[in-house]
Amino acid sequence: MLKRVEPWLWALLAILATRLIGMALFPLVDTTEPRYAEIARLMAETGDWITPWFSPGVPFWGKPPLSFWLQALSILTFGLSEFALRLPAWLANLGLVYLIWRFARELYGEQVARWTAIIFASMSLTFISAGTVMTDPFLTLGTTLSLVSFGMVANGRERGWRWLFFLGLVIGLLAKGPLTLVLTGLPIGLWLIMARDRFRLLGAFPWVRGTLLTLALVLPWYIAAELKTPGFIDYFIIGEHFKRFLDPGWAGDLYGTAHLQPKGMIWMFWIWASFPWGIVGLMVAAWLLFRRDGRARLAIGVTGANAQFVLMAALGPMLFFTMASNTLWTYVLPALPFSALVLARLLLSLNLSWRGFRRMAVSAAVCVPVLTTGFVFYAMHDTRQLKTEQSIVDDYVDNRQPGDSHLLYLDDLPFSAQYYSQGQARQITMEQLGVMRQNHRYQRYFLAVPKKETDRLLSRLPPTAQVHDSNRRYSLLSFSDPATTNKG
Repeated sequence: MLKRVEPWLWALLAILATRLIGMALFPLVDTTEPRYAEIARLMAETGDWITPWFSPGVPFWGKPPLSFWLQALSILTFGLSEFALRLPAWLANLGLVYLIWRFARELYGEQVARWTAIIFASMSLTFISAGTVMTDPFLTLGTTLSLVSFGMVANGRERGWRWLFFLGLVIGLLAKGPLTLVLTGLPIGLWLIMARDRFRLLGAFPWVRGTLLTLALVLPWYIAAELKTPGFIDYFIIGEHFKRFLDPGWAGDLYGTAHLQPKGMIWMFWIWASFPWGIVGLMVAAWLLFRRDGRARLAIGVTGANAQFVLMAALGPMLFFTMASNTLWTYVLPALPFSALVLARLLLSLNLSWRGFRRMAVSAAVCVPVLTTGFVFYAMHDTRQLKTEQSIVDDYVDNRQPGDSHLLYLDDLPFSAQYYSQGQARQITMEQLGVMRQNHRYQRYFLAVPKKETDRLLSRLPPTAQVHDSNRRYSLLSFSDPATTNKG
C-alpha cells in the first residue's frame, strides 16, 4: 500500500508532518500565543464555555470562542502542553489543504490540484499558522469552506455543498465574527457582477433554511455572552469591526494596542505571507509580460468564470483591507488557499522541462519548512533568548518552598509568565512590594525585573538580594525577609 502512495503526496505529508516538530518543541512566545493559550487554559480549568476570560474576572470580548473551545478540549484530552494547544490549528490547516486540493481538482484536474496543495502548505504564513495558538486558521477554514462550496455549486455540484456553504459561515462567525460575511461576500459579489447571468446561480442555495440554520447555530452564543457580560456586543461589533479599521489611532482596544500601518500595507503582507511562492509568481508574471506569447498565457488566469472566481477569492482580503491602517500580516491568510491555486496554474503554464520545473518547485517547497524547523532547533539551545518567560517560571517552580512569595513581575506581567505559571504569577509595583515587606508577608521573595534595571533595583532591596536567573527581558531576583527568617 505504501508503495502506491505517489511522490507528491509524500512531499505534502512531509511538509505537514515537519510542522509538528515546532509545535512540540518551541515555547509559547509573547504576545499572541501565550495570551490565547491562557484564555483556553482558563476555559478548561473553570469549565466556563460561554465567556472566554482574559484573566480571572476580566472577560475577553475580542474574539468569539470557537478556537478557545477547541484548544480547551485539546487540553482536557491530551493535557496542558504547547502541542495540545497548537493541535487544533494544525487540524484546521489539514482541512484547508484538503478543501483547496479538492476544489482545484474539480476545476482544473489532478496536476493543478497537487501543486496547489503543495504550494499552499509550504507558504510562510500557512506553515507558521498551522502550528500556532491563533484564531485566524479557523476563520480561514470557515471562509474557504464557504467559497469552495459556492464554487462547487457554480460547477454543478449542488448536493451537500450548498449546505456546507452555510456551515462555513457558522465556523467563521464563531471563530472571528461578522468579518466572515465580508471576506466571503466580497469575492462572491465581485464575481457575480462580472456577468449578469451569474445571478441565476443564487437560486441553487436554500437561503431561507440555510440562514435560519446559521442563526440557530450562532446566535445562542452571542446572546448568552451578552447576557453574562453586558457590553460584549457593543465592544465586539462596533469596536472590533468598525473603529479598529476606520480609526487609525483607535484607543479602545482593551487587550492590546492598535497596529498602525500605512494604507495598502496589506499587499506587502501578502508577499511576506506567501513567501517564497508569491515572489516566484510575481517574477514569472513579469517575465511573461515581456515574451511574445506571455500576455496570452497570463490572460488564461483571468479568462472564464472559474478563473475569475478563484482570482476574486484570492484578492478579496487584500481589496477589503487596502484602506485599513490597523492591519496584521495574518489578515492575509484567507487569501492564501486561492492564491496557491492561481500560482499553481501560472507556474504550470510555463511549459518548462519537467526536470527544471521540479528543481525550482522542490527548492521553493522546502524553503519555509527547512528554515522554520532549523530555527526551532537553533532556538532550543537557549530558549532564554526568546521572548518567553518559560525559563524564569520553571526556575521559580523548581526553587520555591513553603512560605515563599508568588512569582512577582515588576510593573508588567507578560502573557507567557501568566500562562506558564498557570495564573500564579502576579504583577506588582515597588510600592506594593514595600507594603508586603513591611507586613512580613513572605519568608522569601521572587521578583522578576526588567533586565536593564537589575543593578539599580538591587540597590533598593535587602543585602540578601541576588540574581537568581535571567532571560532576554527579565532578571529573576530572590531575597529573604530577615525578620521572618529570624522568627523562624
